[in-house]
Amino acid sequence: MCGIAGFCNLHGNYREDPGKYYRILQTMGQRQKHRGPDEDGVYLQRHVGLSHVRLAILDPEGGKQPMSARLSDRDASATIVFNGEIYNSPGLRRDLIRDGAVFETTSDTEVLLQGYLAKGLSFFRSLNGIFAFALWDETKEKLFLVRDRLGVKPLFYSLFGQSLLFSSEIKGILSYPDFPAQIDREGLCEIFGLGPAKTYGKGVFRGIMEVLPGHVLEFDGSRITDCSYWELQSHPHEDTWEETVEKTRFLLTDGIRMQMLSDVPICTFLSGGVDSSLVTAICSRELAKKGLTLSTFSFDFAGNDVNFKANAFQPSQDRPFADLMVSHCKTDHHHLECEKQQLYEYLFRAVDARDLPCMADVESSMLYFCGEVAKTHKVTLTGECADEIFGGYPWFHKKECFEAKTFPWSMDFTPRTCLLRDEIRSLLPLEEYARDAYEKTIGECPALEGECPEEARRRQISYLNLRWFMQTLLDRMDRTSMHAGLEARVPFADHRIVEYLWNVPWEMKCRGGVKGLLRHAAEGLLPDEILWRKKSPYPKTYDPAYEGLLRKELLSVLSDASQPLSRLLDRAKVEAYLSKPSDYGRPFYGQLMAGPQLLAYLLQVNYWLTAYRIEILL
Repeated sequence: MCGIAGFCNLHGNYREDPGKYYRILQTMGQRQKHRGPDEDGVYLQRHVGLSHVRLAILDPEGGKQPMSARLSDRDASATIVFNGEIYNSPGLRRDLIRDGAVFETTSDTEVLLQGYLAKGLSFFRSLNGIFAFALWDETKEKLFLVRDRLGVKPLFYSLFGQSLLFSSEIKGILSYPDFPAQIDREGLCEIFGLGPAKTYGKGVFRGIMEVLPGHVLEFDGSRITDCSYWELQSHPHEDTWEETVEKTRFLLTDGIRMQMLSDVPICTFLSGGVDSSLVTAICSRELAKKGLTLSTFSFDFAGNDVNFKANAFQPSQDRPFADLMVSHCKTDHHHLECEKQQLYEYLFRAVDARDLPCMADVESSMLYFCGEVAKTHKVTLTGECADEIFGGYPWFHKKECFEAKTFPWSMDFTPRTCLLRDEIRSLLPLEEYARDAYEKTIGECPALEGECPEEARRRQISYLNLRWFMQTLLDRMDRTSMHAGLEARVPFADHRIVEYLWNVPWEMKCRGGVKGLLRHAAEGLLPDEILWRKKSPYPKTYDPAYEGLLRKELLSVLSDASQPLSRLLDRAKVEAYLSKPSDYGRPFYGQLMAGPQLLAYLLQVNYWLTAYRIEILL
């Protein structure tokens, strides 16, 4: 896994001042050095500059980037910088060799390059993996930016004058000389109306956009052409229950096996839930065939054994179930804990990692844990994304969520508006902005003609999850892991699994209970106590001392008129809010972000505006 960045301008000549532009490329790369601590490289030609920092996973010696290739018989040449993994690269390589391609490395980067030279843009449809890359076609003088189907790997861009800038992370673009860090009313609506989610395709900062999942951007010097190479297709599901269980089991096991592709040791995150347990069970079984033991990691917060409060969203603690899986799979297990002071300090490091306010301590804790895992491993497999495609979240089931005409994980808008100054509130149409974003996505949902209203609504909720909630979690996983130099893979986001489950009817997905199809597909692989355990999400802290620390720091910020948050929030409203008891069971976002997480999120907003020196344009 890596970090990429660069620029392209067909109306200028970077070679006229190569020293200047080499330094810019190096700066854009070094700002993301955490994504690729092993190596770095740059490529500079007349109209394009490419930068790459590398975390070496496949072919550590031969896979150096930027990588160039030429087909002399076709007078075609191209250069690529690539972030990700192509899990089906061995098969693609064999096909290309059969057609006459000659390879100099065993890296999947060269598979991308040779595949494009041989087959053009259509080759990208054959990829199974997580990826974001920039490819410069020297012959056609065109730059292509490409992102994987589900948006696992990030890629941002901006048209700055006549130059197209791009980067894996927003910080790479912000490091380009004279690029302004600004946020306007639309950006503030993203932060306060949708955050910690954001609209897909937008970078929140003024002038920064995001390559959409499953899209290719083509830049020819005068315009950007945006083309989709993948989208979900709705059609009737014709498999029987038995066939559906069998095919789901095959896709899951095959996807997990494929994502074990690595030239360095892998590990898994193990919570004790059915998702991460299934990934762990298959990985441990495959490694055992080679006489190897899988390393596993689970996470919790110091003091949760005392402070934990069961609620509808989080009915039980994870550790007893994780211990059961360790015994079942005979893994080399490591149980990690995070103290409240670490959790608080990492709130701001998490903003540095995401370049945006994020999921508060849900994200800062993951950043801390990834840093601990990265001390011994470079690659981990996780259970992310299963709930979105198997219908595991409560909003798939609750009547009020099912009938809501807004994002079902963020139905209570009061916490988003009640603390703002009146004059700021009047300038920001937060509810309207969120409603428009919701309705736009609903309008894009691929409908199935003749589907009953109830099933059609569930399809809409599934689509909302894939485009919004899952993307927020994928962003969290990418930034927190890569900030520590750790590659986190998400087997449940294999596009084959997503495509198949998209058309499986609800009656099959939840036969026997929530995520029933997944549980039936995993029978025989997991102990029954794990297989039929009631869903419990990623843990959060229940330490009252942590909440007290947040309250104190937020009031301190608001007492300082020089702090940007004091321009946006009303101190009297905040004090009134803090005088009320915390409601851990009523999240303002998702399942975990309730009162304490709102305080943490607001502190992140203030840090972000300050640390990134953001100009607020009202």
